[in-house]
Amino acid sequence: MKKNNIIVACTLLLAVFGLYSCSDVEQNYDNGQRTGNASMMEILKDDAPVSDISFSLGKGNTMIAINTDGEWTAEVGDESWCHLGVHAGYGYVNKMSYNKIEVDKNEGGERSTVITFRSGGITKTVTVMQKGTGTDPNDPFMSAFTFVERLKFGYNLGNTLEANHDITNPSVQQWFNPQTIADWETCWGQPLTTQEIIDAIAAKGFNVIRVPVTWFPHMDANGNVDPIWMNRVQEVVDMVLKSGCYCILNVHHDASEYDANRGDGAHWLLADLESYPQISAKFKHLWTQIANHFKGYDDRLVFEAVNEILSRKGEWGNPSDPSCYEAINLLEQDFVDVVRATGGNNEYRNLLVNPYGAGSTPEKLAGMQAPKDIHPNHILCSIHSYDPYWFCNDSDDPNAESYYIYMFNDDAKKEIDDIFARVDKRFSGDFGMPYIFGEFAAGGTHVSMAERVKYTQYMRQKFQQYNTTGLWWMGLMDRNTLEWTEIDIVNALFQ
Repeated sequence: MKKNNIIVACTLLLAVFGLYSCSDVEQNYDNGQRTGNASMMEILKDDAPVSDISFSLGKGNTMIAINTDGEWTAEVGDESWCHLGVHAGYGYVNKMSYNKIEVDKNEGGERSTVITFRSGGITKTVTVMQKGTGTDPNDPFMSAFTFVERLKFGYNLGNTLEANHDITNPSVQQWFNPQTIADWETCWGQPLTTQEIIDAIAAKGFNVIRVPVTWFPHMDANGNVDPIWMNRVQEVVDMVLKSGCYCILNVHHDASEYDANRGDGAHWLLADLESYPQISAKFKHLWTQIANHFKGYDDRLVFEAVNEILSRKGEWGNPSDPSCYEAINLLEQDFVDVVRATGGNNEYRNLLVNPYGAGSTPEKLAGMQAPKDIHPNHILCSIHSYDPYWFCNDSDDPNAESYYIYMFNDDAKKEIDDIFARVDKRFSGDFGMPYIFGEFAAGGTHVSMAERVKYTQYMRQKFQQYNTTGLWWMGLMDRNTLEWTEIDIVNALFQ
């Protein structure tokens, strides 16, 4: 005890004479230990110094790094809408500390505030800006941001109205000879859509239903849609809206899934700049008809330009010709322009666009440009994700089974993390637009239900993290019996 008292006394004397001070940067080690006064400070986002950060008008957040070797504090000018995860922290040598900036949804005009960071005698500021509604007082529709915020999870009514057989092809005529609209709707194994089917989907918690529609088999040589087909599409849309769900209506397999050079010319909607004038004229005529037919519908109906548009070669990867991106950008601008020109509720209707093949590679996202619109905040973006591919999908090729992934592990999570980060940066960060995953699913039967549930739970977490949602690609229920055959996945979505 006596020896310890002597040590304490000596330590106190050193402190009095300034030889031992906790405020000195004496422990300035390179091993990540805390230090005292700061000798430097910088604020970084995505590993680059930042002095201003912009948000779209929806609720959003981003992470920043504070690089300093001293204790720091942070103060927000207007905390009524801009929030920090923490307001103080410790500086480290060769080690970042991190903070989360979060903004509330903006219901008014454009706004900004300043976050002030201090460490020792150093001060840094970051200006946070958030876009405003810019809403026309006559605008009767919710914004695209509000639409996404209201969504829970969605369901794709697949293998129904998007059947896409080219009945002008003699080989198709040998086995498919439709006589009625019902023959088309049921040819891929699903029953005729009924109000009971739609209500069963809505009763499980899905509140947006995407209705994929292929139009070319029901168009004449001049591109005019058969009124009987248009009316059946309307019947299904009405069922969705009557159930209380939002509805997304699109142009689906008119977009090419096959190599048009082999004679499958019925799939006419191509990402092909050389043929753009002819494709554009047909595309605009089709969307003018659809838009005019539904222009009296309210904001629960959303139009989607196209499903998964591909090059003339039918390339699912990045197209070999970069002009494909330009062709899609032109077509999606055509879509926005012709829908708006039909007037009525279409002047403000929320419209959905997506990249080449609805994909999310860096090249496809970089190649996409946001369409211009006469009214702000009424366009949203979409991608489709069945990733990791060999986890989520089966193959008819037995040789492909060697690529199968059976476990939803950390590598699978990392692939999904990267997709969300890329998509959010491009759509929300660069475009300032909300987005959804128009299709996602783990439909591979080679994977156990337990692993598919893990995938579903992780996707739900990511949607919550990024304030968005996705629409599962069909399955899950037997539409003939209304029995939920994959209830574990449904529960994983909504738990």
